[in-house]
Amino acid sequence: MSTTRDSSVSFDETDTRSDEMNRTIEQWIDDLVAGVDDAQASAEFQEWLDVQSRFHDYSYRNTLLIKRQCPEASRVAGYQTWQEEFDRHVTEGESAIWIWAPIITKQCPECENSPSYHEDSDCDYDETPPEEWSEGLVGFKPAPVFDVSQTEGEPLPDLDTEATGDADDLVEQLTVAADDLGVTVRIVPDEDWTHGEAKGICEQLSLVDVQPLVEVRDRENEADLARTLIHEYAHALLHFDVDD
Repeated sequence: MSTTRDSSVSFDETDTRSDEMNRTIEQWIDDLVAGVDDAQASAEFQEWLDVQSRFHDYSYRNTLLIKRQCPEASRVAGYQTWQEEFDRHVTEGESAIWIWAPIITKQCPECENSPSYHEDSDCDYDETPPEEWSEGLVGFKPAPVFDVSQTEGEPLPDLDTEATGDADDLVEQLTVAADDLGVTVRIVPDEDWTHGEAKGICEQLSLVDVQPLVEVRDRENEADLARTLIHEYAHALLHFDVDD
């Protein structure tokens, strides 16, 4: 698989942008499929997972687009959103990161097209006029967004997420509780940690016992280690079929 920095792209031509984005995404997906056998061990895949964790509200296609165009992106928003909600402004000369934005408009109850596309289709639905149709998703369009590193202005607030205090034997109790929860847990030495700045992950199944696999980065602060274990156990309970 090609390196991230060498594969950065831009979509500049307005008339052909949509088609280029489609073709590019399909090629990236083909590349990922071709490398699936060694994907979990590759730096490329680990970097993609890192970006996915930071853009959990984006579809995988938009995550791919963001990753390829701006690999170091951390917080992304539209031009006006940066101005109106964060009092920040896009730096002059910055290139947009292009993603897919949903098109929400009146939708035919039968063919699910917008009124204009409905008129050009073979759909015969005419029970209610278009102005009475409910709104729905009718497609997607290219939309520009910018990473925080491309903006300047008021600093974004930082949250102190490190827990403090005396954890006593809480870490030991939590690791023992993993068996009862049906979760496989590993406390990974800091020097062996391969998931970037993340303190913990819960994103795959253990190949040994086919249970949700929680991995947390070891650290001296056991209170924060316990907090991370609880956080990742919550992911296991919410996102995997874990009983009780």
